Amino acid sequence: MTAISLKPKSSREADSPSRDERSKRPFNIWLLVRVAIVVCGAVMMVAPFMIMVSTSLEPNTATLPNPPHFLPQTLTPANYEEAWTENNFAGFFGNSAYVSVLTTVAAVVISSMTAFAFARFDFPLKNLMFSLLLAGLMIPGIVVIVPQFVLAKSLNMLDSLEGLVFFYTAGQIAFTTFLLRAFFERVPRELDEAMTVDGAGILRKFLVLYIPLARPALATAAVFSFLGAWDEYVWALTVISDATKRTLPLGIAAFQGEHSTAWGLVFAASTLAVIPVIAVYVAGQKHLIAGITTGAVK
Repeated sequence: MTAISLKPKSSREADSPSRDERSKRPFNIWLLVRVAIVVCGAVMMVAPFMIMVSTSLEPNTATLPNPPHFLPQTLTPANYEEAWTENNFAGFFGNSAYVSVLTTVAAVVISSMTAFAFARFDFPLKNLMFSLLLAGLMIPGIVVIVPQFVLAKSLNMLDSLEGLVFFYTAGQIAFTTFLLRAFFERVPRELDEAMTVDGAGILRKFLVLYIPLARPALATAAVFSFLGAWDEYVWALTVISDATKRTLPLGIAAFQGEHSTAWGLVFAASTLAVIPVIAVYVAGQKHLIAGITTGAVK
C-alpha cells in the first residue's frame, strides 16, 4: 500500500506555477517587440559615442573611417595628449569647471531657500509671484538674449566668467525652485511643529529637517544645473570675446575650426569634454533617479 503524504504545500510552492503550466503559456510576441525597440534605441544612442571614442584612439587621419567601427584598430593616446596641450584646451576646461561649479552651488543654494519660502510660508501675492517665476520657463532663451546682453553690458559683465555664472544661475532658479518646492511641501507638518515646540528657529529647521530630507531633489537640481552650465554655448558665444576666457563649448568650436579635418584630434577633444558630464551623472545617479520618480508614486 502506497503511503500518501499529507504535508501541506508552502505558500511559495502553491503560488509558483508548475513546469507544465509554464510550458503551456503563449509566447508573448509584444514583449519581444518592446525589448527589440528598446535595444535598437539604445544602440542608436550609444553608437555615435562609441565611434567617436574609437576614432579618437586611432592615429590622426584627415578622413573618417569607412565603414565606421566601434573598436580602434590601432590604439594610441597621441590624440588626447595633443588635444589637451594645443589651443589652450586645458584653460578652456578649467574655465568651464569654474563656471559650472559656481553656477551649481549658487543655483542650488538660492533655489532651496526660495522653494522653502514658497512651500512653508504664507505671504501676500505668493501664488502670483510663483506663477510669474514659472512663466520664465515658457520664454525661449533666444528671445531675451538681446535684453540680457544690454543688461550684461550695463553691469560690466561682458568678457567675464563671473558674468556667465550670474546669468546661468538666474536662468536655473525658476526650474530648480519648482523642483525643490514640491519636495519641501511633502515634508510632514508634524515634524515641523515638533521642532517648533523644541524651540528650533526657521534656519535650524531648514538646515536640520528640510535639507536632509530633500537630498534626492538637491542632487537632481545640482546635476541639471551643472549640465546646463557645462553645455551652454549661445550665451557664452554672445558675451565672451576674449580667447583666454572661453568655455569648453567655445573652445571645441574654435578647435574644430582650426583642425576641421583632423578627426582624431576633434573627437579626442569632444571625448574629454564629455567625461565630466558622465562623472557627474554617475555620481548623482542614485539620487537623480529618486528625485525624478518621487512624484510618480504617491
